[in-house]
Amino acid sequence: MSELILYDYWRSSAAYRVRIALNLKELPYKSIPVHLVKDGGEQHKAEFSTINASELVPVLRVPDSEGNEMLLNQSLTIIDYLDDHYPTPRLTPKSGDVRYLVKALAQDIAIDIHPINNLRVIQHLSQQFSMDDNAKQQWMRHWIKTGFQALEKKLAKTSSSCCVGDDITLVDVCLVPQLYNAERFNIDMKPFPIISTIGEHLRTHSAFMAAEPERQKDAVP
Repeated sequence: MSELILYDYWRSSAAYRVRIALNLKELPYKSIPVHLVKDGGEQHKAEFSTINASELVPVLRVPDSEGNEMLLNQSLTIIDYLDDHYPTPRLTPKSGDVRYLVKALAQDIAIDIHPINNLRVIQHLSQQFSMDDNAKQQWMRHWIKTGFQALEKKLAKTSSSCCVGDDITLVDVCLVPQLYNAERFNIDMKPFPIISTIGEHLRTHSAFMAAEPERQKDAVP
């Protein structure tokens, strides 16, 4: 197997998801940090732009079907690839109604909550609309809380120790990075006891612990 190479950033929620998935599957990989803030953002430099023209992390360099290499972006697609090629443990069920439940809940987090709080959105709000730090934090808190209010209700119907029953799925892989963001922006989690309890449980798992932002080699105080 060719070495898996992850273009990563310690605080990227999307990259955090991929690190968790790789760890759950016990796949060794090489991390290449791409600093999203330093010098205007290394993702905008030609060296990385040729890797991903979207200028976003994560990107996973993987072997293709002919033994060459291909570059995959988009965290959910990367995790789909990992499920198809390294299916133990499988994070999205291969069939059955639960497959669609897992995908929908994961997308509630990765598509509805996360993107409008992404770094480039916040930078645009600051640069084009002169939002100060307090206004940006209010923006972040509003959209995370809005998403969590709906997610809490849905998890009341699906969760046990994990988001869907007792097995770790793609939903859990998406939840923990978003919970990290909520705590980073000082969101009161008391209204979200199910999310909090599941998050506490998942964070005791070695795969989630090893993926934590502050444990990455490019983390800064």
